[in-house]
Amino acid sequence: MTEAWIYGIAAVLCAALLTFSATPAVRVLAFRINAVDRPRPRDKRRMHRRTVPRIGGLAMFFSFLIVTVAFCDFSPLLASLLLGGMLLVALGIVDDVVSLKAWVKALVQLGVSFIPVLFGLRINFFSWFGGQIGLGVFSVPVTVFWIMALTNAINLIDGLDGLACGVSAISSLSMTVVTILNGDPVSALFCAILAGTCAGFLPFNSNPAKIEMGDTGALFLGYTMAVLSVSGLFKVHAAISILIPLSVFGLPLFDTFFAVVRRLARGQSPFKPDRGHLHHRLVEMGFGHRQSVKILYAISGILGVAAVLLTEDSLLPALILFAAAFVLVLVTYFIMKNEKTRVLSGLHNMDADPGDCPGGADPDANREKTEEDQKP
Repeated sequence: MTEAWIYGIAAVLCAALLTFSATPAVRVLAFRINAVDRPRPRDKRRMHRRTVPRIGGLAMFFSFLIVTVAFCDFSPLLASLLLGGMLLVALGIVDDVVSLKAWVKALVQLGVSFIPVLFGLRINFFSWFGGQIGLGVFSVPVTVFWIMALTNAINLIDGLDGLACGVSAISSLSMTVVTILNGDPVSALFCAILAGTCAGFLPFNSNPAKIEMGDTGALFLGYTMAVLSVSGLFKVHAAISILIPLSVFGLPLFDTFFAVVRRLARGQSPFKPDRGHLHHRLVEMGFGHRQSVKILYAISGILGVAAVLLTEDSLLPALILFAAAFVLVLVTYFIMKNEKTRVLSGLHNMDADPGDCPGGADPDANREKTEEDQKP
């Protein structure tokens, strides 16, 4: 094992351990400043039926800040990540405490999205079957749009315990592999540190969550992954380079795209919250809270593997993987749509948590205990 690999593994472990160690203190702070998510009976979007502290993203940012400063050389990439991340964490904390208007958050996000551009980080071209499509004057607006889109996409899928954090960990790990294969150790180290940061927070955030990342964490993760993708993924010389970041972040981007289309079709604001996200649909179909998260983890993982294949110009295997995943999703949908086949599948309410999943009562919760059950 080379020195570089040992150095990288040490950075990842430090990130995970620092996040894990800082989260209890942040949890106490959340209660002290009243940054908590209280159950609201009239709000059908919310899955929690108990008070849960928020601002968990503060522990994640603290860990990422310390580890990147300690292990990474100062560069425009590091400066844009820390400066933009700091501003979005501050925005998230305020929003988690007092609930800011959507347009206020969007305005701040727009300003922060220009920070990487000012440091010279831009999407300048797309690779296309051996050639390049230059963006020219559209480089800046495309970069800003991408950063804002991914930042909000991660925020929008943060609807179940552990979902956004786990998907971000999988996406960061996928980016790590892609950038290593592309010969970009600098971006790979940043991506690996971010994956370690998510891994350290996940034990506290998994169902039933002891703390939520809140807008503080979702905005920070979305922004950081967006900037790292501009620095690393869009520079990959693959057959069709744009497919790689679209595959890595396919799940949150797909959910966000259809959320915007759905709301506009109803004549609503694209910022209006609703209960039409993928995770909501899975719970309503009969999946338990934990199982819904695991299914979305699996989809995110498949898309990450496809991104790796695309990096190696294995276009056909990647398309086969996409097609297989799509078919499995359709089959599962039709199985779970019908109540009879739902029970026969063995998937019905598996790992369900009746306290957090409305209408998802455990079918075995009220059965009488047998002699075998009562044995220690």
